[in-house]
Amino acid sequence: MKVDFTRWLPAIAKTNDRIQTIAKTPNRRTVLSIAGVAVLGGLAFGPMASAAPVTAGPHAGAVAAIGLATGKSREGATVESALTTGESISKTTSAEQPDLDELIPHGLEGAQSRIPLDDAQLENAEAIIKAAKETGVGERGAVIGVATSLQESKLYNLGHLGANNDHDSQGLFQQRPSSGWGSPDEITDPEYASKAFFDALKNVGGWNDLPLTAAAQTVQVSAYPYAYAQWEEQAADVVQQLW
Repeated sequence: MKVDFTRWLPAIAKTNDRIQTIAKTPNRRTVLSIAGVAVLGGLAFGPMASAAPVTAGPHAGAVAAIGLATGKSREGATVESALTTGESISKTTSAEQPDLDELIPHGLEGAQSRIPLDDAQLENAEAIIKAAKETGVGERGAVIGVATSLQESKLYNLGHLGANNDHDSQGLFQQRPSSGWGSPDEITDPEYASKAFFDALKNVGGWNDLPLTAAAQTVQVSAYPYAYAQWEEQAADVVQQLW
């Protein structure tokens, strides 16, 4: 289990041949494993009671590299909802959508951060939500899972980043093989990683009655336990729209 993941490292490569992807079509897995990396500023947070809002997404070079790595690009795409722009979503819901008051039952803790989400991030969020349904943790569990992944990897399925890697942490939740989370192949499988996270969450007594950051921290054992709270509102929006 990761203990001191302090920065987001989905970064950019200078040329196409420095971007490696591992794609497994049966579970539509894509792992971002980038040889030449540069840290994207403004998206890393240390210990805090409340986080400063994040309004900017990855810069153009990072977007291009991620597009190459995932085989997807948002260039020319039509923005269909606030999920792609990082804007707040209206609290108006349809009959099929969970209510935001149920998704955030304990209120928000501190200032909230938001980032735009691209196709790869939305697909990974869908995998987390699907696992939440299958493991029985429901909508609230899905919010905790999406918020945790937003903090750990910004919803990118990260492979090993070489010298820039945080120990042996990989995947959506930066889980560590050395801590018993599974093999590198397993923890970079969004379905496996999400179910492993939720299985651990279910072992936390009264997890659904805990504030999000407490529930997430009990599973993750992060050096920055308060950082998860800043993503609760955006995670709830994502779950509401994709549930």
